[in-house]
Amino acid sequence: MYFFTHFSILIVRFLYFCSRYKFVMDYESYTLENGIRIIHLHSNSAVAHCGLIINAGSRDEKDHEHGMAHFIEHAIFKGTKKRKAYHILSRMDDVGGEINAYTTKEETTIHTSFLKNEYERAMELIADITFNSTFPGKEITREKEVIIEEINSYKDDPAELIFDEFEELIFQNQPLGKNILGNVKDLRRFTKKDIEAFIRDNYHTNEMVICSVGDISFTKFKKLAEKYFGHIPANPRVLQRTKIGNYLPQIKTIKKKTYQTHCILGNIAYNSHDKRKVAMTLLDNILGGPALNSRLSLLLREKHGYAYHVESNYSPYSDIGVFSLYFGTDKENFNKCLKLIKKEFELFKTKKLGIVQLKKAKRQLFGQIAINSENNANLMLAIGKSFMLFNKVDDLQKIKEKIEAVTVEEIQEIANEVLDFEKMSMLVYQ
Repeated sequence: MYFFTHFSILIVRFLYFCSRYKFVMDYESYTLENGIRIIHLHSNSAVAHCGLIINAGSRDEKDHEHGMAHFIEHAIFKGTKKRKAYHILSRMDDVGGEINAYTTKEETTIHTSFLKNEYERAMELIADITFNSTFPGKEITREKEVIIEEINSYKDDPAELIFDEFEELIFQNQPLGKNILGNVKDLRRFTKKDIEAFIRDNYHTNEMVICSVGDISFTKFKKLAEKYFGHIPANPRVLQRTKIGNYLPQIKTIKKKTYQTHCILGNIAYNSHDKRKVAMTLLDNILGGPALNSRLSLLLREKHGYAYHVESNYSPYSDIGVFSLYFGTDKENFNKCLKLIKKEFELFKTKKLGIVQLKKAKRQLFGQIAINSENNANLMLAIGKSFMLFNKVDDLQKIKEKIEAVTVEEIQEIANEVLDFEKMSMLVYQ
């Protein structure tokens, strides 16, 4: 079991897009009577992928539940009414498949990969651990220690830790600012009743999507979904998430014993439903995307040799987004890096991209999306998340039209709004 970190950002960045690139999406969907939605895309591969996405994550935790969403992601593997932990872990492994899970700020996802003739085994297991877990005391106590070690290992990696602490900084005292792992103090207090209360309050059937990519007919897939998920009592969401309060820029420096100075700076951006999301993704990719020729990589690494790793990230949530830029550098080069970054931001704000530059940037984004979407496991998660958020998955033509519609004026307008240094927060480890 694992949670998403910034090293998984390529999947997150294109999760919405990659589902639209590989195919003219000939998916099929259906809603069970209890509100659980299913979506399936046929593939001729011998390997199939299936998952359950639940629209509940760390931002849904109450003050005394910090870390609960991630803890449950671990706890559901520890025993059900008919299986012990060993049998859960072995169920897919015995046939050469695998089962895993992850937690984000807004979702909990359980997913499997397996040979195509094991669909029923996979779907039955997902349903069993999601809805029939018993959370046995000894297993839960032991798993708390496992997560504490996970927290400790995370603290040992400043290049990872700084991302969560940055969101804590910009969303102070708000649910979205909570790190996913939680803290040791709250974790040790969690009881079986606490777990069951969080599930009851947040695992809403109309906020669940069963997604699949594999060689199975939709008729059979639908029957399996009805068999293993159709009897679950309806539990629709009534209350909406707490809205994010007004953003105020924050600057914070933390003394740490590290060889490098680690810095992350950024600003709030656009939510998952905002029409400017496409252009924001393109701007982010130009600035510090995964390609070695991103503007900031060329500037800080290739031209000046100030940084080994520099990246920008755009993370859209349901009601807000975050743009951030991370780099690590020697202490004596820190201010030089900031000066260069600020200058680059000003260029985007004051000078429009050339038509050729924009065309190249769009082609690069298309290529990255295409390569990422070749992975059917990613594709399965992508169509599931798109269906969760929008109740649809657009075809290739529509997404191409959206990306091609981005103009140099739109990029500049977004740059002036998001890349404004006066509005940026900054967290530094020195």
